[in-house]
This record gives sequence, structure tokens and C-alpha cells, in this order.
Amino acid sequence: MKLEVRIGTLARQIEIQRTGPNQFAIGGENSLQVDNKIDAMEVAPNTYSILVNGRAFEAVVIPAAEGVLVRCGGREFRATVSDPRAWRRGRGALFGAEGKQQVVAPMPGKVIRILVSAGETVEANQGLIVVEAMKMQNEIRAPKRGTIDRIFIREGQAVSAGEPLVTIT
Repeated sequence: MKLEVRIGTLARQIEIQRTGPNQFAIGGENSLQVDNKIDAMEVAPNTYSILVNGRAFEAVVIPAAEGVLVRCGGREFRATVSDPRAWRRGRGALFGAEGKQQVVAPMPGKVIRILVSAGETVEANQGLIVVEAMKMQNEIRAPKRGTIDRIFIREGQAVSAGEPLVTIT
């Protein structure tokens, strides 16, 4: 399986192949052989304990408007993983999306700040809303360039995962 992984402005093509029972090879610029066992267990909401080749990691993975926010080993980064075959089939709706698009809360939390107003023109990846979840503030970004059509929430409001925040036209 070939995938494209983006972390910030860095993009890498990787290929994951099963090489045997419980064995995988992850190829690309830096290859990794994963033998015997990968264990991943959700130990709390959005928090995973991962064991790869006997080395343990804990990662907090928070869905965001574009990709995920990952906190692991004292570092934090945004990442997206896409299947280039899906882009060729026209499923890359985040970029160049047309028509109305609703931006929803990726996780439950509390709206800390609304960074835009109805009628305002926004650029792709511009911050729209700041939601606090698990004592961390997460900026929800615009998936495309457009105009804020409607804001569904107010500052201080609790939101559920999947709840509409704004509509962009």
C-alpha cells in the first residue's frame, strides 16, 4: 500500500508491505523493518500506547479540520496521510472543494475563541475557531478559501465531536 504522509511542509511517499506473519516493511526515504509485533492500544480518549519492535511510545492523536494533531515524545506536529489513488479518483475534497462546506468540531471540547466573523473572506488553512480539549487548545482551520456563511457556535459553548462550527461558501 502506497501512502503520502505530510508533516508540516514535509511530504514523503511511503510504502507498507506485509513481509510475513506479523511482519511489515515500511519503505520510503528511511525504511523500517517491523518484526514480530506492533501493539497499539487506546488507553484514554485519543491517547494511544504503542509498542514497535520492543520500543514503547505514547501518542495523543487529535483529529483536526485537516489531518491530525499528534503529540508524542514531547513533540507536537500536524500530520495528514492520504492515498494517492484516492486523489486520482477525485476524492481530495479538502483542497479546491467547491460549494458550501461545513466545518465541524473534530473532538468534544469548549469553544475558547472565534477568530472569524460571518461574511469574512478566509484563506485555506486560516484559523477559524479555537477549541479546548483535554486541557489543550486546538485551532480549527479552514479547509478551503471562501467566505464565512454562518457561525453556529459562541465562545464558551461546549461542543460535541461532529457538531457544526461554521459554514464556508
